[in-house]
Formats: sequence, structure tokens, C-alpha cells
Amino acid sequence: MFIDEVKILVKAGDGGNGCVAFRREKFVARGGPSGGDGGKGGDIVIESNPHMNTLLHLRYTPQFEAERGRHGEGSNRHGRDGKSSLIEVPVGTLIFDLESGENLFDFQEPGQRFSVALGGRGGRGNARFTTSTRQAPRFSTPGREGRKLRLRLVLKLLADVGLVGFPNVGKSTLISRLSAARPKIADYPFTTLEPQLGVVALDVERSFVMADIPGLIEGAHEGHGLGTRFLRHIERTRLLLHLVDVSEPSEGDVEKNFQIVARELSRFSPKVAEKPVIVVASKVDAVSGSDRLTSLQKFCFDTQRNLFEISSQTGQGLKELKEAIWKKLQEISRASQPAEEENATLPPAEPKSPQEVASTER
Repeated sequence: MFIDEVKILVKAGDGGNGCVAFRREKFVARGGPSGGDGGKGGDIVIESNPHMNTLLHLRYTPQFEAERGRHGEGSNRHGRDGKSSLIEVPVGTLIFDLESGENLFDFQEPGQRFSVALGGRGGRGNARFTTSTRQAPRFSTPGREGRKLRLRLVLKLLADVGLVGFPNVGKSTLISRLSAARPKIADYPFTTLEPQLGVVALDVERSFVMADIPGLIEGAHEGHGLGTRFLRHIERTRLLLHLVDVSEPSEGDVEKNFQIVARELSRFSPKVAEKPVIVVASKVDAVSGSDRLTSLQKFCFDTQRNLFEISSQTGQGLKELKEAIWKKLQEISRASQPAEEENATLPPAEPKSPQEVASTER
């Protein structure tokens, strides 16, 4: 089951209390105060795990509490610190404070750690309060409470390429042919009910991650169809593959279908609408005498868009499409890197002679 949003309660451990004690031993005339400090409470730590792709494990354990610190004891024995509680989440998870709505952290790389709730500090024992004028303090301080938070965790999948388009345009079949992903494939709308990730390998050194997003329909940004539930998963992609069905059994004008999906993406997020797009004419093996492919070719030529004609069933055009995707991803990577300064740092100028300085001043 794919779960991409959960709400949990986290409670860091309380600090242990300080101890009030006095040293009483044989042959020790003036033992004095010997109360130890309390231990620090455990933290709530969240870590990104690259081997996870859903928040399902948090749905059935909505509450996490770290261990409290132990109390201080006599003979200046300090309490042990409480153990921290570790919560693992997939890469791409955002942490929000449920009450304030503040974005606390965004896990974009594997192995990142974030202490979302710190444990309480341990109290001080009476031995800490000994002074020259107060040699037998009979008080200590309690440990502080650990932080308690209600969190909302939202997962946005991290992928290089996102597949978008109407339902049943061949997105699932394409990702199954290009990668090891095995999504459900059928001839009815909304077969794909959850995003699917697949690693597409061109060779040993070149690969990228592709995400199959459930089909979009008109009004998706308002909740129609599967609505905005999965639209957020394409916000992190670097490139969009817009599939258009050009086979004879499909319905609707190809240009209109393309513009409907593009409009839904822009209404959901202007940043998504600005992403680079490669248009893919799918199911070209089922084209026979239809002008749907010709209409799409003319539309892409007029709007200066890249168009690739493929058939996931026969394998036509898949190799060329993979190479084009890789080339486009490399262009995007180079464009996103900070531009190098045009003017390189020049070597320090040689000191001028007194005659040159005088001529310059005149």
C-alpha cells in the first residue's frame, strides 16, 4: 500500500531529576552533599532511508516517545541519558508542524538526520549548589520536560523524469518496458492508482529514475479524478514526458488533450508548468490511416516541441527516447550549475615606476 501522508505524535524524553543526598561513610567526618545530576532525555531523530518509498510503516505507529533520563543518585552518581528514538522515512519526505504549518525539514538526500524534538535537560543534584557559605544545600532541581510535537509528514517522490498524460495513454506500459517496474496494466481508465518508480539504465554508467504518475483529467487541480493526491509527486522531477495516445481507438483531439493536461499542471503549480517537456506519441503501432499522428506532428512543429514516436509493444523508438531523455537531463544539470565567472581572477599588477605614476597624475 502506497501511503504518502501521515500524522504522528512525537514526545522527547524528560530529563531526570537531580538528587538530594549526603555522604555518610565511616571515618569520613564531613562527607557533605553528594546528590548527582539527572540524565538528559532522549531526542526524537528522523533519518532518510534510501531503501524506503512509502510512509506505510508510520500509519500504524502514530506515536513515538523517547526514553526519559534516569534520576541522579547519591555518591555523586549521575543518571544515565535516555535513549533517542529513530524514525526512518523515505528520501523526499517533508516534515511539517501540524499546528503552525511550518516546514521543519526537507529530506532530499539519503542518510540525512534531523532532531525534530530535543530531550529535556537533566536536573542538578544538591552537590552542584555547594558554596563556601552554603555547605549543606538540601535542595535540587527537577529535570525539564522533553518537547512534544504533532507532525505531518508528506512524501514527494524524487525522480528525474515524470510521466504525465491522460489515463490509458500507455505510461505504465512504457515504464515496464524501460525499467524493472511492474505496475498493473489494463485497458480501463485509472488502472494506476499510485505512483510507480523505475530505474532506467542505458548502460553500466548511465541511468535515471522515472516516475509513473496516475492519469490526469480535466479538473484534476480541483480534485477531479485522482485529483491533487499525486500531482505533488511531479514537483521534484527535472523533466516531464507528456504521453499522447495517437492510436485509432482513442478519443478526443490530440492537441486538445495535450493542452488539457498542460493546463491542469500549470493550475496546480506554475513551477511544474515551467519544467522541460518531451512530447511522446504513444501506440504508433495502432495507427493506420488516422490523422491523429499527423495532427500531433503539426502541433509540435508549430509550437517548437520535441516529439518522439514510440510503441511500447513493439519497442519502436524506445532506444532513441532513452538517449534523448539522458541528453536532456544532462543539459538541465549543466544549466542548473552555478555559472562560472566570465572574468577570471587576474594576477596582481606589477608596481608602477615613479615616472609612470607622475605621468598618470598629469
